[in-house]
Amino acid sequence: MVSRFVFCLAFLPAAALAPFAQAGDGILQIVISKTDQSLAVYRDGAEIASSKVSTGKAGHATPTGIFSILEKRKYHESNLYSNAPMPFMQRLTWSGIALHEGHVPAYPASHGCIRLPGPFARSLYGMTQRGVHVIVSEAPVVPVRIVHESLFQPRGDDADRLLLTDTPLRPARSLAGDRPVEVAMNEASALPADGASAKPQADMPPLRILVTRRGDRERILDMQTLLNRLGFDAGTPDGIAGRATVGAITAFRIAHDLPESKAVLDPAFLAALYEAAGTAEPPAGHLLVRRDFKPLFEAPIGIRDPERELGTHFLVATDVDPALGHTEWTAMSLENRLADATAKRLGITERLGRHEAGSASDALSRLDIPPDVRERIERLLGAGSSITVTDNGISTETGQGTDFITLTRAAPPEKKS
Repeated sequence: MVSRFVFCLAFLPAAALAPFAQAGDGILQIVISKTDQSLAVYRDGAEIASSKVSTGKAGHATPTGIFSILEKRKYHESNLYSNAPMPFMQRLTWSGIALHEGHVPAYPASHGCIRLPGPFARSLYGMTQRGVHVIVSEAPVVPVRIVHESLFQPRGDDADRLLLTDTPLRPARSLAGDRPVEVAMNEASALPADGASAKPQADMPPLRILVTRRGDRERILDMQTLLNRLGFDAGTPDGIAGRATVGAITAFRIAHDLPESKAVLDPAFLAALYEAAGTAEPPAGHLLVRRDFKPLFEAPIGIRDPERELGTHFLVATDVDPALGHTEWTAMSLENRLADATAKRLGITERLGRHEAGSASDALSRLDIPPDVRERIERLLGAGSSITVTDNGISTETGQGTDFITLTRAAPPEKKS
């Protein structure tokens, strides 16, 4: 039924390709509470505007999470809902969620989008540019100043220093049951295969940093690499357990007298594989970086006490001073209903409470970021750069032409009539 929610975008107008807001304009964030049916606009952490909104009604619930504005159109029509007008549309996902002008009663009434009163929709449209972050939560959240030794601080440029080699971005599994609501857009996009150049430049768009847990794809890539190294032909490492990989697993099991298992990522098999290769298992965490909606680089990182849930936290650099080596950061912690199956797959046994968001400072204290990775980020750090810390992995909404999109709760499947 996904096709009911996906329809084709013929083109992107020139207006949709407007540049990101510059540091001198201040760093905007838009925060929406579904409980209060309200929206607040923050500049550099201070509230500057607010409005009532109307989010998705029952059967068309608006997903919660961390988004950014991907496209802007002063006038847009939904060809899913009888060409319904969507003036001053600001798209949040390529699967169909957007901010736009519309009827705003005192309750959720949309088909998944976030409706704004006419005058406010026009005003907000004039304030924003592509890349502005939009946070959608159940309960109200507010950005607060945060100081922590693990937060990145800027470093001066050193053109003679060799930076970390770029590697392809590897997609990870998202929340179980994730499903987009289609009301404003188009075609689903896959993650790009190749990374991009990471040479620091003036006036470049800010970094988007995702800190999460290693997913199944990363584990399979490691497994394929080690099997090949040990002489068991798993084919070209690609993170997909195809015929060659399954054959190599079977051959390794026979050679090492291991019991059969239908699970590709069987813990006993992996432990034996790492031992045979003389290699320690990689750390539990993964850090990925995007800039200008494109993958930049990724690297493994450590997570202390990996059995404890990290929660979902969003941090933004509102002021970056390379001369002083100082950055001001704000943080928001979001309630995240991590699926039980996801928690089990990730080895999480200590869960946050149902309505507990956790502490951003606690999550940051548990991260071990290698010095070379930290240095590269700090040499590229600019105002508006953001960090998302989450257990969820890469959402299915993250793809070509997006920042990292984190779903803390996906919209439920629409009920059949």
